[in-house]
Amino acid sequence: MARLPIIAILAAGTAFAALPGASATAQSSAQNYVVLVAGDCGTAASRVVRDTGGQLLSAQPSSDGQTCIVTVLVQGNGSERPRKVTVRVPM
Repeated sequence: MARLPIIAILAAGTAFAALPGASATAQSSAQNYVVLVAGDCGTAASRVVRDTGGQLLSAQPSSDGQTCIVTVLVQGNGSERPRKVTVRVPM
């Protein structure tokens, strides 16, 4: 299921690059934007999961474009319920 959105994003980027009227600058900036956001939030999410020992629930760029909002589920000790932790991490 997770592969479908990734395939759709790649297909859209490929279709945009093939447009005859699209300039090289517009093509490269659109492609770089998708790669940078996906890579930076992925790295931030991996770091939060490693530091908390939790399970990743979501990772998304914030509206300011400078940070990622990462949510993890951290297991409790024995009888404690797991807790949801949301962290804002720089990209």
